[in-house]
Amino acid sequence: MSSQDHIVRGFKATLVARAVYMGSSAVLMFVLARYLLDPDGYGALYWAIGVLSVVQLVADLGLGKSAARYISEYGEAEPGQIPHLLRSTIAYKLCVVGSVAAVLLLFHAEIAALLREPSAAPFLAAGVIYIVANSFNGFTQIAFQGFNELGYSAAIQAIGGVCRLVFAVAFVLVGFGALGALFGYIVGYTIAAAVGVTILYERFYREYEPADRYEEGLSRRLLEYSVPLTATRSANVLDKRIDTVLVGVFLTPTAVAFYTLAKQISDFVLAPAEALGFTISPNFGEHRAADRLERARRIYETSLTQTMVLYVPAAVGLAIVAEPFVTMIFGGDYAGAIPVLQVFAGFIVLQAITNLTSDSLDYLGRARDRAVAKGAMAVANFLLNLVLIPTIGVVGAAIATVATHSVYVTVNLYIVHQELSLHLDRLARSMGIVCAITGVMAVAVLLVTPLVSSVVMLFGAIGLGAITWATLAVASGLVDPREVRSAIT
Repeated sequence: MSSQDHIVRGFKATLVARAVYMGSSAVLMFVLARYLLDPDGYGALYWAIGVLSVVQLVADLGLGKSAARYISEYGEAEPGQIPHLLRSTIAYKLCVVGSVAAVLLLFHAEIAALLREPSAAPFLAAGVIYIVANSFNGFTQIAFQGFNELGYSAAIQAIGGVCRLVFAVAFVLVGFGALGALFGYIVGYTIAAAVGVTILYERFYREYEPADRYEEGLSRRLLEYSVPLTATRSANVLDKRIDTVLVGVFLTPTAVAFYTLAKQISDFVLAPAEALGFTISPNFGEHRAADRLERARRIYETSLTQTMVLYVPAAVGLAIVAEPFVTMIFGGDYAGAIPVLQVFAGFIVLQAITNLTSDSLDYLGRARDRAVAKGAMAVANFLLNLVLIPTIGVVGAAIATVATHSVYVTVNLYIVHQELSLHLDRLARSMGIVCAITGVMAVAVLLVTPLVSSVVMLFGAIGLGAITWATLAVASGLVDPREVRSAIT
């Protein structure tokens, strides 16, 4: 099977899983926000998850991605080292996760008080199980990525999303409120982790004949390479979660609900870009090892162009219809999320590029450089949040995110250009066409949005924008219908 066919197959599997995962997330978001929880309860739930995500970065470190990098490298050259790598990684993870979980169990009440939310103590206590389950849920997905078996990663992600939806809704319906929803997350991630670990053991660990000796220094290199990945992951989690935590510290759970809802909608829109980035990144490591940089450059440039032709118009369209979309779908109680979502339209474009680029840098051996850039961006985002949230409110957190991500994306693209020598003139011409398509589509949507008075008319306006975009994208040659049909089928 050719590299392109393998990417397409992996992308299909990952995209389907992301569709299932994001579909279940969308249903969960809608049901909880619209029917089961008030804004205070919704905000309390996701504020607690934000805090737990920050704690979890210490539990996960960068071990999963470091193992995936060496699995990718040794899978062809010395497969006998794979069982040794897996054993080392699991042993390290058990030690770290166990230590962090124990500390959280002992001091959950003090942490809640320190964050000025004593009522969150039960959420943090339950978070002990959340951290363990989600740690191994995420590890198995990353390990399968290292084996370039993205179908398994996709399946684990989909299982976690569906189980989380079922159990979160069930626990809230029987009267456990926002805390019950958190336990739904825990059960969903536990089931996904159990399935993932079982597949990892049966399908991979047992299939490799262990080498007589663990290669000298490989365990040390596994830990060493996890250091920049840990820094990157820490910066990534802080960047994605610390703003939510700070909104809760400085403002109210209702403000957290507005911010979280806007961010969740953005994440839903970003699912295809994340799937594509997750799919293509292992191929960069393979092509680099084989000195096939021209092929790697072609894959990246094509992926970047196709991502931008989809996401720039989508982000602009979302900003235009944000007001009727939020109020009609989630209700007037969430109107405070409208300006946040409009600011996040810029974030959607930036994050689409990041999703496509960041993992690829790890497989190109530039994890340390990315870690430095990500760390600097996370610190800047934190400091900017400290200034903007108390002065501007919840919109300030969104502005801080967009401003700092703009710099980070620029650095990422520069590093990729250093490695692959991108054809900048060709990319610039493509981006000019994308902007022109976006401008025409925006005018069409702006003309009909004031007429929107129902959900049917809302989706009619969105459909008009989609048809305008598709027509212009095909006419410009940026989208080939035959390639789209081939990729789908």
